[in-house]
Amino acid sequence: MSTADLDRQIDQLKRCEYIKESEVKALCLKAREILSEESNVQMISAPVTVCGDIHGQFHDLCELFMVGGECPLTNYLFMGDFVDRGYHSVETFLLLLALKVRYPDRITLIRGNHESRQITQVYGFYDECLRKYGSVNVWRYCTEVFDYMALASVIENRIFCVHGGLSPKLSTIDEIRNIDRKQEVPHEGIMCDLLWSDPEETSGWSLSPRGAGYVFGKDIVAKWNNENNIELIARAHQLVMEGYKTMFNDTLVTVWSAPNYCYRCGNVAAILELDENLNRSYKTFEAAPADAREPPPKNPVMEYFL
Repeated sequence: MSTADLDRQIDQLKRCEYIKESEVKALCLKAREILSEESNVQMISAPVTVCGDIHGQFHDLCELFMVGGECPLTNYLFMGDFVDRGYHSVETFLLLLALKVRYPDRITLIRGNHESRQITQVYGFYDECLRKYGSVNVWRYCTEVFDYMALASVIENRIFCVHGGLSPKLSTIDEIRNIDRKQEVPHEGIMCDLLWSDPEETSGWSLSPRGAGYVFGKDIVAKWNNENNIELIARAHQLVMEGYKTMFNDTLVTVWSAPNYCYRCGNVAAILELDENLNRSYKTFEAAPADAREPPPKNPVMEYFL
């Protein structure tokens, strides 16, 4: 895949236009090749901008890039949940994937609980691929990429980033490195917990009301951070009306990057900017203008993709 082809595809995707099925296949194969070289826990250097859930809200991802700067000028970490619920999961995921292939050292994508075959068949991505491409092939190519994504990241050995949270079966970051991540998200176990768990103003562990993962309290975070020499856990996974929420004396933060979630929640979104010294700066942003976020046509013309 040539740089010129990639640049053309990125330009096309930035206009919220689909790329051909054959191009999606090639892009996904190249992305898998790059991601397979990455560790389960991807090490990242600062400065970096940390982002939460996007959920197919393509036009709001464009707002995010306007606020945070374009990739590769800005180094990005996206903490999962690229697809489902929004109108444009296909264009959102493929744009981020194309940027990953084009600038592999300037954008990190870790897996969320929605990067799953089972979940995407319920919450929209599967149906969107079928509607836009007339077959399930694109969904299959994309879900194969999900299996290759890192499960967590560590910034400058001091900030632990994960989609969901911690696991009662996990004591150290090194243990995450031993997981076989190249699989569908299991229903239980460490990999499941990393993608599904949530913090709460409580202590200890309890089963999550989500039906997967756990709820964990302040004492669990303190122990994890102490044992792993971590000063902050950054995670996504939960809607936060103000865009971000710090907890436990600023030792954990939830970052949410989908404004007006599901086009009706009325929340603002946020990104976390970390400078070279890991000083934290939160930037919030509103949803894209209403005229830019119309749903796609029910039956888009498909001849171009045949």
